[in-house]
Order: sequence, then C-alpha cells, then structure tokens
Amino acid sequence: MHDAAPLTAPPEPQTDPFGALEREVRVLIRRAQSTSAQTARLIHPELEASAYPLLAHIAMYPGTRGSDLAAHFGVGRATVSRQLSRLAELGLVHRETDPEDTRGQQITLTDDGARRFRHARDARLTMLESALSGWEKDDVAELARLLNSYSADVVAWLGSQQGTAHLSAADARAAH
Repeated sequence: MHDAAPLTAPPEPQTDPFGALEREVRVLIRRAQSTSAQTARLIHPELEASAYPLLAHIAMYPGTRGSDLAAHFGVGRATVSRQLSRLAELGLVHRETDPEDTRGQQITLTDDGARRFRHARDARLTMLESALSGWEKDDVAELARLLNSYSADVVAWLGSQQGTAHLSAADARAAH
C-alpha cells in the first residue's frame, strides 16, 4: 500500500508498481502538456494546445460528430462545441449537417486543416523517432501497445465509476 509520508525518492517499480506508474504518468502528462502548445502553434499560431487531439481524431475518422468527440475524450459536448467553433473560425475544420440525423453535424478537416495537421504530426513523429532512436522497434511497438491498453482500461474504469454507459476494455481499445 502507499504511505502518506513525504517521498524522498521516486517509488520503485518492483516494490510499489502503482506508485511508480502514477509518477511516470504524472510526469508524462506534464511533459506532454508542455509540448502540446508547440505542436498546436505548428498548426496555427492561434490554436489552443487541446485542439491537436481533436484534429487527430477528425483526421482519423472524417465525418465524426461532436458528440462522438465528447464521448471519446470524456469531455462535455459544450466544450467540444466551443473547440469546434474555434477550429472552424481558423479554417481548419468544416461542419456539415449529418444527412442521417439532422440534429448533428459531421466534422471533417478542410484541405488547409489536413495539410497543417499532417505537417504537425510529421514533426511529432520525427521528434519521437529522434528521441527514441536507441530503442528497438519492437520496444516502441510494445510501449504503444501497453499505453493503448492502459488508456482503454482507464477509460472503461472511469465509465463504470461515472454511471455512464460502461465500455468494456476491449471496446475502449477498439475506439483508440
């Protein structure tokens, strides 16, 4: 179990695996936040850091709906709507009424949005390839697999805790 006493050293993975995981996730999130603004600026100088994941999801799933984005990222529809409005103002996304459900909108990247997104994504891939150049490709693939499993399991657990529609871990992994 975890002591409440102040930490004098990082938790050891062998003796405190969840403490060590919490530390690594915390550090990873902080570092990701600090680079997110840089990535967003590559796309557009006025873009919020939180918009890159939205653009990535829209690029992967053209025609996605705002409600799908809200569910995928675990945020409210109003938050996504505000972010999509800003992306549309910047000319990065196009919203069109969903022909199957006129209450919703299908979102796609504009040509300029797709070009800018690819440029930023390529820069991130180059950074990752450089930073991990000493790694074996199998280790990079294993890290990606484990992070996907971690994310899916956390999403499934959060769904079960919030009383929302419970996604199984397998369903959550498939959504990533």
